[in-house]
Amino acid sequence: MPLDRLPDPNLLIQDCYVDGMWHNWPDLQRQTVRNPHDDVTIAAVPMAGHAQAMVAIDAAAAALPEWRGKLPQERADIVLKWEALIREHAATLAALVTLEQGKPVAEAKGEVLYGADFFRLAAEEATRVHGRLLERRNATAQAMETREPIGVVGAITPWNFPSVLVSRKVAPALAAGCTMVLKPAPETPLSALAIAKLGEEAGVPPGVLNVITGDAPAIGQALMDRPDVRMITFTGSTATGRLLGAQAAATVKRVALELGGNAPFLVFDDADVDLAVTHAVASRFRNAGQTCSCTNRFLVQRGVADDFINKLSEAVITLSPGDGFENDTDLGPLINAGAVERTAAIQGEAVAQGATVIVGGSSRDFCYEPTLLTGVTPEMRLSKEELFAPIAGIQIFETDEEGIALANATEYGLTAFFFASGAPRLFKISAALEAGIVGANTTATSSAYAPFGGIKQSGNGREGGPDILHDYLETKLTVIGL
Repeated sequence: MPLDRLPDPNLLIQDCYVDGMWHNWPDLQRQTVRNPHDDVTIAAVPMAGHAQAMVAIDAAAAALPEWRGKLPQERADIVLKWEALIREHAATLAALVTLEQGKPVAEAKGEVLYGADFFRLAAEEATRVHGRLLERRNATAQAMETREPIGVVGAITPWNFPSVLVSRKVAPALAAGCTMVLKPAPETPLSALAIAKLGEEAGVPPGVLNVITGDAPAIGQALMDRPDVRMITFTGSTATGRLLGAQAAATVKRVALELGGNAPFLVFDDADVDLAVTHAVASRFRNAGQTCSCTNRFLVQRGVADDFINKLSEAVITLSPGDGFENDTDLGPLINAGAVERTAAIQGEAVAQGATVIVGGSSRDFCYEPTLLTGVTPEMRLSKEELFAPIAGIQIFETDEEGIALANATEYGLTAFFFASGAPRLFKISAALEAGIVGANTTATSSAYAPFGGIKQSGNGREGGPDILHDYLETKLTVIGL
């Protein structure tokens, strides 16, 4: 039973949160939430739609004046208390992530604590939002520049990181003085609802944060139609991001998009192969490969190809998929049966086109074996699509220029990783790679304290880092006649 897994069962919530109240809306249908490891239903949340979304937007709009009017330190104090509650309940929040998303519970706890960092950073930066008194250009006027919260924010989050991706949006928006309507993924709403519950305990006023589950198109349309929703922040697929961007144009909303990726992992002839293998395993197979920023393609220079492939194969074959609550599980299941079928189809197409499976290649229930293929070409679906599965192809290149060209031959531009030697070479290759985030001799690039985001069709805007509040603030110019 789900409650047996939770240190604090009170954080398993199956109601929506609107205007400071928990609503089960008994007249609505329920949307089931299932454990992807065994397909057992663990909860059922309301199938809210357009009408409920409009009520949530009304609540956020009504709460905005008082919330934005609070002193930055007052908002920061609430956000810091929220952070402390998240850390205090990290074990329960991690168990919720594993129950609804499937990843190993130790990995889930790391996600929860990573999310808590965004609350701390956002609270700290809330007190550092500065305006400027501009130099006078004439004797009769004085100009000044101030930064103000943008207003009501609509947030839409995915299922692969149901805790940290909620934290990464909620914390800076509220710290900046905005209010929010949050729509979590239908597969994983429980983490968002638990975070909202802890926010309520921390003293977040009614209406400042609203969380509704249910009909994504209907809720999304309500957010788009309302002109008083001034911003949409979305993490998810590039296809959906394009659609949201087009819809937002009707009311000229600000749109912050963190979209898909197809990250290359280049290993050059002068690389430390052992180091590269260690990072390759971590980057490709974390969260069962269901990560927008993880490695999708291995590009290896001819001189080290055999060594890298042999060592990577030896490391990957030891990984164990299974139940996220078992201590010996290295990676959990894929999110659903459709994801397993898609992975098998991509692998089958690659094999039919000449690729060879050298490790893994089969599934059991919703778990897919960590899988490597050689003989991969750039034209294969395996090379072109965001995989979201523990499967990857290996391509061999001859020259540096060829490797860089292969790395950049994608519509995506979120992350890129490479392994080589020598400072001048590291700077040169980094500059040539088309990505918002580049890891040189490392894949450990994610931190609340560093900006996260992509270029090209991987999105716009940045989350985290010193400018964590930037997307949620408007710049106002005031000119005072003297």
